[in-house]
Amino acid sequence: MKKGVLLVNLGSPDSPAVGDVRRYLNEFLMDGRVIDLVWPLRRLIVGLILIRRPHESGEAYEKIWTKDGSPLVVSSRKVQKLLQSQVSLPVELAMRYQNPSIESAVKKLAAQGVTETLLIPLFPHYAMSSYESAVVRVEEVARKRAPQIRITVQPPYYVHPDYIAALVASAKDYLKDYDHLLFSYHGIPERHLRKSDTTGCHCLKVENCCEVASAAHATCYRAQCFATTAAFVKLAGVPPEKYSVSFQSRLGKDPWLKPYTDYELARLANEGKKRMLVMCPAFVSDCLETIEEIGMRGCEEFMAGNGKEFTRIPCMNEHPTWIEALRKMVEKF
Repeated sequence: MKKGVLLVNLGSPDSPAVGDVRRYLNEFLMDGRVIDLVWPLRRLIVGLILIRRPHESGEAYEKIWTKDGSPLVVSSRKVQKLLQSQVSLPVELAMRYQNPSIESAVKKLAAQGVTETLLIPLFPHYAMSSYESAVVRVEEVARKRAPQIRITVQPPYYVHPDYIAALVASAKDYLKDYDHLLFSYHGIPERHLRKSDTTGCHCLKVENCCEVASAAHATCYRAQCFATTAAFVKLAGVPPEKYSVSFQSRLGKDPWLKPYTDYELARLANEGKKRMLVMCPAFVSDCLETIEEIGMRGCEEFMAGNGKEFTRIPCMNEHPTWIEALRKMVEKF
């Protein structure tokens, strides 16, 4: 059997143009694991969203777009290239939505004679709208386009020592002079936690559910985010009184994971925190949600609340320690 590696990240529009943004948002939001409603209702809701959101998002993408393209795609390609330079197996890259597509990556692996592929979702935590969606889609495409390829999935690595070490290494230069460190994770609707609860009776039902041991934690995004934070602050030596956790990027009116990042930034500023650090461990690559939502809008929200200094800690991107962590995943395959 010939082995290969497939890295899958979330994706990005091909350009900030309204048409490209609309195509991206349509594919993303019509994923039943993102907006988990019956198809007719999902189609109606997404249709309404697509009236205005492509224009608004296009303007946001314009602010972060580089000469080489989307930061997320550009960084992911660099990661692919760096990892390929350190391993002998063929390494391909795909985006869950848009390009490079999962179909194209699977075809490339098949053309190289690969019959067993290690799928590494570039999502450290389990969530039905990211990790699970990527895994299911890759398996669907492989069954149709390359049934000879067997897929082995890298489990969520939210507390894996190599991932935590890479997070700390990428952030350590910023952890010197600050009042507060906010861990801002991408939010998800609370109902997603309940749907992913394999026990059916733990997540958001048991008091302090993330602190009470349960089999549900294997697929609980919230518990895994708290576990990442605990592992990070322990390794980095961050005092308990100098950090907190929040969740960003909510959509719609349904309850999402709390506390909300924008509310927290305003609250912390009003409480007298003057020098703010924010990092986004759910993202391995910088993207719209980290650069524009946190680095630009988040900064404005904090400074408007009497904050004095705001620093966004970049994602791991192509940090050598992160590439080393990926290399070790491949070596164990």
